Amino acid sequence: MNLNTPVLLASLTVFALGACVPTTEENRRQQTGMAAGALIGGALGASASDNKLAKAAVGAVIGGAIGGAIGSALDQQAADLRNSIGNDRVSVTNTGSALIVNLPQDILFATDSASLRPDLTQDLAAVARSLMTYPDTTVQVIGHTDNTGAAAYNQDLSQRRAVSVASVLVANGVPNFRVAALGRGEDQPIASNLSEAGRAQNRRVEIIIRPNS
Repeated sequence: MNLNTPVLLASLTVFALGACVPTTEENRRQQTGMAAGALIGGALGASASDNKLAKAAVGAVIGGAIGGAIGSALDQQAADLRNSIGNDRVSVTNTGSALIVNLPQDILFATDSASLRPDLTQDLAAVARSLMTYPDTTVQVIGHTDNTGAAAYNQDLSQRRAVSVASVLVANGVPNFRVAALGRGEDQPIASNLSEAGRAQNRRVEIIIRPNS
């Protein structure tokens, strides 16, 4: 049997796992997690020196179950966040491996300020409650700016804004060790800085929620 057999077996296991449930928008990411977990598990099983085929099968099933559970938990947390945040300008995106809560800077801060608008603390408190409900996650709060002004100033401003948002999460009960605040300045735009609409999209704070491995 050639070296690719365990990975092929893992792929067949993915098909079998996915065939158990009809594919819908709600379970699509769960199935993606199952697939990734099964393939990783199969590869790990294939590295054993004996009983490669059996170990690959066991690894695929276990990995698929773990990946499916992670995907399901992310789907549920994303739904809970969307229901609890009372601002339609705040988006929650499930990438399959993490949740990204995107908060436009213009609803959080005045121009050139790192002081949060008081009315936004309620939405951040809702995020904190979600993080407490799903404790097996880590959180990165990342500040971003457009490219207006000096790069060094934008870097500092983005860092201070990330710290402001992270501080509200911690003040609402999220353990400090779970939260990291980072500033990216103008280095990671998601739109063109050549238009005001694009610059507005780039001015943002992202809360990235990742399951613990």
